Amino acid sequence: MTSDATPRIHQPQVGVAFIIIGMVFISVQDMLIKQLSGSYPLHQIVFARSAIAIVFSFFLLHWEGGLVALKTDQPWLHLLRALFVVIANMCYFAALAVIPLAEATALFFVAPLFITLLSIPFLGEQVGPRRLFAVLIGFAGVLVMLWPSISQSSGAPTVVVASLPVAAALAYAAMQILTRRLGVTAKASAMAMYIQGTFILVGLGFWLIAGDGRYASGEENLSLRFLLGPWLWPEGNDIYLFAGCGLASAVIGYSLSQAYRSANVAVVAPFEYIALPLAVFWGWVIWKDLPDAWTSGGILLIVGSGLFVYLREKQRGQQISSKRPLRRW
Repeated sequence: MTSDATPRIHQPQVGVAFIIIGMVFISVQDMLIKQLSGSYPLHQIVFARSAIAIVFSFFLLHWEGGLVALKTDQPWLHLLRALFVVIANMCYFAALAVIPLAEATALFFVAPLFITLLSIPFLGEQVGPRRLFAVLIGFAGVLVMLWPSISQSSGAPTVVVASLPVAAALAYAAMQILTRRLGVTAKASAMAMYIQGTFILVGLGFWLIAGDGRYASGEENLSLRFLLGPWLWPEGNDIYLFAGCGLASAVIGYSLSQAYRSANVAVVAPFEYIALPLAVFWGWVIWKDLPDAWTSGGILLIVGSGLFVYLREKQRGQQISSKRPLRRW
């Protein structure tokens, strides 16, 4: 916990700029990984992506003060934050191998609703009935999007696979709460280095256990095959897709860390919805996927409830801050 005397960074313009940059590169990364998912396992993509990204992150670290910036008195919180990111990525990309990009992205956007719920036990915030009702509406949107999987077992992803982006959103929400706490003293480049390092270790771990593809042999589930497939040397232009993933990951890791350490969550988070139309765009251009009626209805409910929650949070924060400083941690 930080004390009331600890100065809190709040630069809204910086936070918004970096979250927009992060969302653009996230949409590009998601598109590239979905392209690679039919030929290479997720743990190989994760390892290669982070091995490339950590080089770029090192230069950013040097720019922000050098190796001394990695020193921290909260190593376990950094590790926990990195593990949340790994869980979020694994769940999301495992689903991305099966379901359309726009649908996976939309389901992932229940993250703002999870942030609201997590703020009650971990931040001690009071969430009023209007925001709780908005959260319920958002989760109703999830059920709307999952209904084809629930009602039609053939020809549609299983409920478990379709629910993976929701699990990813929960892990992501927990990660961003820790980002705001650690960002008081930690540099964005240092937090990005911790994350990339964790991804490299996780990728190597998967390679040692499943890198020969022994657990994917004969597996029909596309998500499990993507998670447990054998490592292969990139063919043709695929090496450029791997390099693009690495560059995108470096920009994402730094941009998201910088965004959430620079400004309040209520200011930054609504701009994450920029990723949704970008996902629809890539899905249409590359795979000719467009959201169906169920997906479109769920998107409207999730986005509408998320925006209401953040607008309500921003209004509430302004009312409280006019009386006294708001202690969020």
